[in-house]
Amino acid sequence: MAATSISSATNKLTDQSPPLPLHTTAARSSATRLSFTNSSISLQKLAISASSTNQSSRGSAVSALKTARESEQASKPRNSDPAEKSPKPTVLVSEKLGEAGLDLLRSYGNVECLYSLSPEDLCAKIGEFDALIVRSGTKVTRQVFEAAKGKLKVVGRAGVGIDNVDLQAATEFGCLVVNAPTANTIAAAEHGIALLAGMARNVAQADASMKAGEWQRTKYVGVSLVGKTLAIMGFGKVGSEVARRAKGLGMHVIAHDPYAPADRARALGVELVSFDQAISTADFVSLHMPLTPTTNKIFNDATFAKMKKGVRIINVARGGVIDEDALVRALDEGIVAQAALDVFTKEPPSKDSKLVQHENVTVTPHLGASTKEAQEGVAVEIAEAVVGALRGELSATAVNAPMVPPEVMSELAPYVTLAEKLGRLAVQLAAGGSGIQSVKVVYGSSRDSDNLDTRLLRAMIVKGIIEPISDAHINLVNADFIAKQKGLRISEEKLAVDSSPDSPIDSVQVQISNVGSKLESALLENGNISIEGRVKDGMPHLTRVGAFSVDVSLEGNLILCRQVDQPGMIGTVGNILGESNVNVSFMSVSRTVKRVKAIMAIGVDEAPDKETLKKIGEVPAIEEFVFLDL
Repeated sequence: MAATSISSATNKLTDQSPPLPLHTTAARSSATRLSFTNSSISLQKLAISASSTNQSSRGSAVSALKTARESEQASKPRNSDPAEKSPKPTVLVSEKLGEAGLDLLRSYGNVECLYSLSPEDLCAKIGEFDALIVRSGTKVTRQVFEAAKGKLKVVGRAGVGIDNVDLQAATEFGCLVVNAPTANTIAAAEHGIALLAGMARNVAQADASMKAGEWQRTKYVGVSLVGKTLAIMGFGKVGSEVARRAKGLGMHVIAHDPYAPADRARALGVELVSFDQAISTADFVSLHMPLTPTTNKIFNDATFAKMKKGVRIINVARGGVIDEDALVRALDEGIVAQAALDVFTKEPPSKDSKLVQHENVTVTPHLGASTKEAQEGVAVEIAEAVVGALRGELSATAVNAPMVPPEVMSELAPYVTLAEKLGRLAVQLAAGGSGIQSVKVVYGSSRDSDNLDTRLLRAMIVKGIIEPISDAHINLVNADFIAKQKGLRISEEKLAVDSSPDSPIDSVQVQISNVGSKLESALLENGNISIEGRVKDGMPHLTRVGAFSVDVSLEGNLILCRQVDQPGMIGTVGNILGESNVNVSFMSVSRTVKRVKAIMAIGVDEAPDKETLKKIGEVPAIEEFVFLDL
């Protein structure tokens, strides 16, 4: 078997921060749930909506032994799920949203619509809400996330652009940000084409002229679209739809987008070219790029100077990508013949804006998504994404979480709980004051590294390691950030094994280096704490502790004992637990050499008290033991 590094997933985080401290774990709750709302939703469900059937109650059968004891368990009181008693999540809608979306939100939570909130009012109110839905007018700044104090779990942007949301702050606070990128795609593309055609034929100017009592046919002679070159700057969803329609108008379409797949462009009959080639050869330039630090004012004096004289520009994307003063100069100089704009750097623009008032500029007040169909579609799409997040599902439209494809999520569903449990076990085994600095994760798999996406599992391992010994709440959004902040270095490796290619993972091993161990038997020869697990029949199992093979279902609580291999040990420990009314769910014994050493793993439904644990430790043949809270 050969070990290979997963270069695409390796997360070697700098440890500028102090090492992760080793706090006492006994006082930490064993809850493995992540509160995306106050009702504590597990990250397993957050990351994989398809895995809901894998979530089982504490009483689910995990072994034949436990099944046989169901009748005994039925007579004992069970702890109810805290989620059942939790109040409905609360949602703040700060800008107008379609009724269909509001109805969907109200069916799941308590919704409050407060429009035109000032930044100060938003900060004052946000601490009451689990979710916030905005359009483009509300600025969700770092101050908003700080004011939420961890209460805010999801921000929904009803539309495509998310430049009004501080993504870095959202990520740091573990808040998921989702948008609605598909519902208004057609509407935006249609508006772009409408502006393109209207500008080419001077429709707006001619309309205004006639309403002023004029009849100036010769003044408003336009240009034809057939045979003209249209450069689409940003070949995403909207850009692709504009291209499709422009091809139907007989235009030659080129596009620039450093991330667009060439095969998708070819399928639409579009040629991908460089930025400079696009702007220098186009008769029409249509903008469909997001506003980022890179694209901010990317269309400036220098850019316009490279364009073909008489070029025409359409913008239904983001106003900030154009330097508006530079565009006015280009219009005055005749470099740009006309512009049709739906978006502006500041909205609404000032009434005396030279750009808006320019005779060669057609303007609309951000109407790209303003069709009845699109408005309802956006409302429903963002409501579904927000409700899904509040239920614990990771939306496909999440913009600040690793984009794990749905098929990968579904495939990894059984391994999510395993990964978190292994992290939780490993950190409880660690001892000493040096702190946890380095964690190594080894995935046994028959697949090559390129076909093994482990980001989700890495996040769950980080969650399992950090949450029991800190007040941080870890999810797929902030796992890497929190790990780096805590000075925790995570490295990942793939171990080639001969297993079924239908199963993505054969085993997961977690090693912690440079720390002591509460159970010496959990140490490898190199001094690392090492535990390993597998998924069996859809349930997580612990299969190795240090050099010892075990077979333990990771449910409830666990006692690991290193003992002299001799008769009567199972009965002795079982009697001690029984006398304290601690129910045993399973026992497993693994030995190195007959009558020498063995590891006994005992699953218990209740946490034994200190006196019971002391009695187990006093059994002469037990050399060491540890109680682990799963």
